[in-house]
Amino acid sequence: MLDNKANDDYGNVYGFNFVYSGNFFSQVEGCQFNTTRFVMGINSTDFSWILNKDEEFIAPEVVMVYSNEGIGKMTRTFHDLYRNHLIRGKYKDKKRPILINNWEATYFDFNTDKLIDIAKEASKLGIEMLVMDDGWFGKRNSDNSSLGDWFVNEDKINGGLKHLVDEVNKLGMEFGIWIEPEMISGDSELFRKHPDWCIKIQGREPALCREQYVLDLSRKEIVDYIYESIKKILSSANITYVKWDMNRQLTDLGSYGLGVENQGELVHRYVLAVYDMMDRLTKDFPYILLENCSGGGARFDPGMLYYSPQIWCSDDTDAIERLKIQEGTAMVYPLSAIGAHVSDCPNHTVGRTTPFETRGYVALAGTFGYELDVTKISNEDREMIPKQIEMYHKYNDLVRRGEYYRLESFSENNSFDAWAVVSKDKSEVLVTCIQVFGRPNHHSRRIKLKGLIEDKFYKNEETEELISGGVLMNAGINVNLYGDNSGKLIYFKLV
Repeated sequence: MLDNKANDDYGNVYGFNFVYSGNFFSQVEGCQFNTTRFVMGINSTDFSWILNKDEEFIAPEVVMVYSNEGIGKMTRTFHDLYRNHLIRGKYKDKKRPILINNWEATYFDFNTDKLIDIAKEASKLGIEMLVMDDGWFGKRNSDNSSLGDWFVNEDKINGGLKHLVDEVNKLGMEFGIWIEPEMISGDSELFRKHPDWCIKIQGREPALCREQYVLDLSRKEIVDYIYESIKKILSSANITYVKWDMNRQLTDLGSYGLGVENQGELVHRYVLAVYDMMDRLTKDFPYILLENCSGGGARFDPGMLYYSPQIWCSDDTDAIERLKIQEGTAMVYPLSAIGAHVSDCPNHTVGRTTPFETRGYVALAGTFGYELDVTKISNEDREMIPKQIEMYHKYNDLVRRGEYYRLESFSENNSFDAWAVVSKDKSEVLVTCIQVFGRPNHHSRRIKLKGLIEDKFYKNEETEELISGGVLMNAGINVNLYGDNSGKLIYFKLV
């Protein structure tokens, strides 16, 4: 909510964020007395909860932020709050390992040898972790089987999971794994044994979505079985990262484990059960970096951020599409929490070809990693990876801890994007500029920085030019960019 004159830098802004990962209701209402009422909570549709004597119901909380300096200050308040008071564990304020995920590289078509080939090439370039995505379990060769069968497919992972992980570790790399523990495939051993374990209304055929059903996690025996299955896998090898996915919505809301009068409790009990499993995982494996995901970024909420310090921002990895996606996400969530990778081109989602350099600049405003087959990309792109990794290590402390300022918005101007991260003590600033569409006979753009010390001088790392904070903020600098989808980083250090 904002007043009519508010923008990124000026005006009164109110922000609200629900600390919850299920169905919710949000309403803004004005009245004849020129006042505004805001309401947020669990969505009442199909929700009810029976309270017996001496029982209590604890409703989820809402984070409320007020800014008298526009959307930008609201953003920075959210970022500080979540970094300092919500995110926890080993990776609360720690540089994340640079990973390479095999999904867009191989999809379901991989085996131990292929993964080791990717790891060998990746390790030479400075990539620090291999993540094995969907397809390693049951008889999973496409998306229509085996969810729920959490045992290793040794036809693919020949020699077993521990052998694969050990071989990757020998290369000096960590190992991560993809799971989707809330789901069950109709074509699975688990479904054939327990067809009543999915969410469905008695007497009706449940609806398939993405070739899968949703497990009824309101039932403790199902939660315990799935968690123990996952725990067995994570305990079997040196796994230090988990990508927890959830790829379909809940429908056919019915549970065999709840009485007729309690059916309205299903969805909330489901959310509490997911929290319970994540709580167990983070306690049993405190060294594991947990990343949440739901068809991309659908699980970006502070409830999930409590358990996982990063969340996959979107399955759309196209760098230009990501400008709008990451701008919207960063309005509330810190850059350290935004899962962002460099992927291959033509992009698997939209077919666009973007310079490898630009893809790196966009992914730098997030956790940073790779989503491609490093054994097949061009030599030119491959040779750029060590430079991008050096860039990540040089600037990540600033990106992870600094204050985020929006300078230009591709969402608004449809041609150019720019943002900056300024250190808390204002001694350094990293500016990222992406030109999506060039303009004829115009090879530079003037941008004005924000958040600096007005009467101090800053040194441009590239040109060694000294410029006062006042000039940088009020007169700005020219940024030279050539060609569509080109990008540039500019780093200033306080003298």
